[in-house]
Amino acid sequence: MESLRHAIFDLDGTLIDSLPGIAWSVEQALAECRLPDLAQDLRPLIGPPIRSILATVAGFTDPTALDRLERAFRASYDAEGWRRTTCYEGVPDMLWRLLTNDVGLWVVTNKPSGAARRILRQLKIDSFFQEIVCLDSRSPAYVSKTEALMELLGRHSLSRSECLLVGDTWEDCHAAVAAGVSCAIVPHGYGQGLPSALPGGCCRVSGWDGVERLFEEAPALAPVSARGAER
Repeated sequence: MESLRHAIFDLDGTLIDSLPGIAWSVEQALAECRLPDLAQDLRPLIGPPIRSILATVAGFTDPTALDRLERAFRASYDAEGWRRTTCYEGVPDMLWRLLTNDVGLWVVTNKPSGAARRILRQLKIDSFFQEIVCLDSRSPAYVSKTEALMELLGRHSLSRSECLLVGDTWEDCHAAVAAGVSCAIVPHGYGQGLPSALPGGCCRVSGWDGVERLFEEAPALAPVSARGAER
């Protein structure tokens, strides 16, 4: 069996804690649109595109109203909200260790490319990655993280058996399974409520040490279609 050679990271809830900035800008957008104050914990909602989050928070799906709310959010987030993002503990050291062990590093995220690149540059981890793929990295935009991931694999001719998607939510599990790659779910993200039994090819890790062990032990791992045990 081939060894793992590529780590493909989700961004929000995996490498970075974007909740403070997103919550602040949601509150600003609600106020701008004269809607009730934010009255729920956003943590379980983080991951999907912001329009889906705003629809849940506002409690409506009217396209015109959502357009206005999304514009208000993006104006706030692009100006100030993104600056409130922090890096999870240990991320730079973990990325450095993987890179020095010849692991290719990539990002696939739902976050818009402008904000994603500004954040990674501010946190001084942007240079670790061979490519940062966002839904709006092409025109027309990718319809999902799954499509973005599959296109990345194909464009760079990455062997699926050599790739590990590192994320924190059910969406990351789904994208990995659909693309035929392994998946590691980190414990510190926004994926509360994930079922105890993950799909085949997906596992939980204890932290960055668990991610690194997967690369060290890769030849002994079961095939993607057969693995689902917690690690």
